[in-house]
Amino acid sequence: MNSNTPKVLHPIGGRALIGHVLDMAQALSPRQIHVVVGKDMDTISAAVAPVPSLVQDPPLGTGHAVQCAREALAGFTGDVVVLYGDTPLIKAQTVQKMRDDAGGASVVVLGFRPEDPAAYGRLVMSADNTLEAIVEYADATDEQKAITLCNSGVMLLDSATCWDMLDALNDDNASGEYYLTDLVEIANTKGGRCVAVEAEAEEVLGVNSRVDLAIAEAVFQERARMAALESGVTLQDPDSVYFSYDTHLGRDVTVGPNVVFGPQVRIADNVTIEAFCHIEGADVASGARIGPFARLRPGASLGEDVHIGNFVEVKNSRIDDGAKANHLTYIGDSHIGAATNIGAGTITANYDGFNKHKTEIGAGVSIGSNVVLVAPLTVADGALVGAGSTISENVATDDLVVTRAERKDVPDGAARFRASRAKKL
Repeated sequence: MNSNTPKVLHPIGGRALIGHVLDMAQALSPRQIHVVVGKDMDTISAAVAPVPSLVQDPPLGTGHAVQCAREALAGFTGDVVVLYGDTPLIKAQTVQKMRDDAGGASVVVLGFRPEDPAAYGRLVMSADNTLEAIVEYADATDEQKAITLCNSGVMLLDSATCWDMLDALNDDNASGEYYLTDLVEIANTKGGRCVAVEAEAEEVLGVNSRVDLAIAEAVFQERARMAALESGVTLQDPDSVYFSYDTHLGRDVTVGPNVVFGPQVRIADNVTIEAFCHIEGADVASGARIGPFARLRPGASLGEDVHIGNFVEVKNSRIDDGAKANHLTYIGDSHIGAATNIGAGTITANYDGFNKHKTEIGAGVSIGSNVVLVAPLTVADGALVGAGSTISENVATDDLVVTRAERKDVPDGAARFRASRAKKL
């Protein structure tokens, strides 16, 4: 990955690769989940907590990684599913199918048929559709290389037999490692039965490079777009809309082109989001209208029928029902009351260089264009603030306040100014 970040912590859809795997695993309602990590991988352990981590030290292969879970799984009876932290796109339905199709098998292997089988290990199937062997490409005959069903690495093991089989692994190979794939041969030798279940190739895409990461992101986004469309959302240009893993859109939401949803976004029914909006960490109630070119930052909470227009930014603020900020405005650390109108160019000056302060604007307030509201500040219900004002003291209910400098006209002043500048030049 050419990165200081561990591979499995690189994100797709706003969540680490391993986070997607754990989320899928949780959907199966397992009795236990354990993550096997290498030595000094504390950042991974912290990221997956409270799921416990088991340290593999030294790293001696995939079979050895599963052996590291022996003590943690002592006394456990049931299916043991082996997943990979860099394979984020596998679906819970696929793993459930492995369980459903096991039929008492000692080993269930998840296979796939890639467009280019390349150097993947091949799954050699018998006439009765049991799995005879996993043959690595380097060891395969020409006939075996012609097999299109390949090994994904994902396995389901029977806890009643897996530990004896794992004990039978050896490191008699070029890498000096214990390979999980050898369990198929061991199981067949011991009189067990092995089967294979087939998945779509995109599900078992392993991320080993930035190129793979981009491909996985594209698959994730395509799934998210299809899910949105099927749930009753209109995407005017689906390919240009980007989702996060937890984006929630209600029914009859319309999303324009080039909209990006960051993590923790909840959009209620009948909301319109115009083109080129960026929304993250925000809650939007029904009937609201956002954009174009609007930005909702974390902590933004919009009530029903709120309008947030072009080049308006909202951060850590609650905007009550029917309020509007239609143009060129920054609203930060604020509460805007119902049916209040915020004029173009208004700024809530919330930061004094040391601390953030709150602006409270009541219901039915009218804030004129190009107003600076210097927090901490309260503008009470029904007040009217004139355009071009800088307000640094509280405004009472139904008051009108204007803080413009007195106009001064200098006859012929512009012409004299230009003449003086020209003379100096």
